[in-house]
Amino acid sequence: MNDPFLSDFLAAGVDADEVPELAALASARPLLDAFITLFRGTETEVLMRLLVLREIGREADAPRWAPEALRARFSYLDPVKLETVLKRLRENGLLAIGEDGHYALSDHGRNAVAAIAMLLRFGEEEDAELGFLTAQLAGLQAVGGITAESLGHLLSKLNDLTWHFEEAIASGSEFRILDARRRLSANGRWLERGTELLDKLLADPEVDFDIARIAQRIGLAQSRLARADASFQRALNKIEAQRVTLGASGISSSDVAAWLRGLDAAALATLAADACASVPELPLLAGGHELLDRAESLLEGGGSAAPADTTLPPADAAATGFAPQAEDLRMLEHFTHRLGALPAPQPLHHVIAGGGFAPASYRLSLLALLADGAETAPEGGPEDGPVSSFMRLPVEVEFGDTLTAVGEDEIGAMTLGEVRPRATTAA
Repeated sequence: MNDPFLSDFLAAGVDADEVPELAALASARPLLDAFITLFRGTETEVLMRLLVLREIGREADAPRWAPEALRARFSYLDPVKLETVLKRLRENGLLAIGEDGHYALSDHGRNAVAAIAMLLRFGEEEDAELGFLTAQLAGLQAVGGITAESLGHLLSKLNDLTWHFEEAIASGSEFRILDARRRLSANGRWLERGTELLDKLLADPEVDFDIARIAQRIGLAQSRLARADASFQRALNKIEAQRVTLGASGISSSDVAAWLRGLDAAALATLAADACASVPELPLLAGGHELLDRAESLLEGGGSAAPADTTLPPADAAATGFAPQAEDLRMLEHFTHRLGALPAPQPLHHVIAGGGFAPASYRLSLLALLADGAETAPEGGPEDGPVSSFMRLPVEVEFGDTLTAVGEDEIGAMTLGEVRPRATTAA
């Protein structure tokens, strides 16, 4: 806390001892110095220090290294550069050297290597933070060292995930929603591990109040994340309802969007080269003097716009001499004549056949109309005309419930039925 440079960052009149937040960092100065040594300098220097320190700490059976063994182990490095790295690590307390001249990791060096190894392990997965924080809490719980600060880190990460998922849903982007859903699925096991930790933690009756309060908030955050999958599905269902299929190709608008996302900027620019039309600039048809005169007249109240004329134009006489096209009823009249001269009952397919499928279908619809009219109102229908004559035919039509094969006149099969003259009652 006696660092003279701290005063450059503190406000005027504030002493470092008056800031309790600095006390925990100041007490861990040796460990912080170890990380400062590792990560100070260029990226290449940092990589070389981490490489050497990790390889030295990886040997568990024989943790002490002779200088010759180190040079043989790092034969792919320049000898001068290797000595520089070893000297830097040794001078800053990351490496210890014994009386026999052998190298070994110091306590701070081993802690730094262990922390970095854990971070690199979780860095191979999609969400390194959640896995690392959950594993860290599991370790702290095993040794009875869980703190409110460590739980707060996990709560912050869960709230950040919730915000990310809500943003993906609000965006309406199918691809962002699918990415968020995959991220939620990848974090499923860490959420389950976190739930197990919370159950054990809250089951302890002597747990600290601050720890229990944050643990309950973590449980609520995990519940929101557990419901996020249903929200993803509802959003995807809405997108599915709006998806457009391009003809009968089987290609949807989502497929096109995914293909476009895979193109680079140059390819997209090539596709858009002929798709965007330039709009010519219209010339200004009024000069500055004309606009100024118009503005002055409006300000003086003499240029009020005249009311719009909303009266309708006079009516025009309807065109005369126009006769609507008469409906062609010749087929109906011919069919009426045939049915009127029907000598005996005939199968339905014999009566309607002739001329192909379209005329036969027309005759069948007429017979169905005749059958319906006979059941409801035999004398119904128009008073005169071809339709009236057809509806008053003394003919009965009966439709069956089975099909009969025809195989001619473009008719494969049709309903079995019969058309017969209506029996007349003797006087």
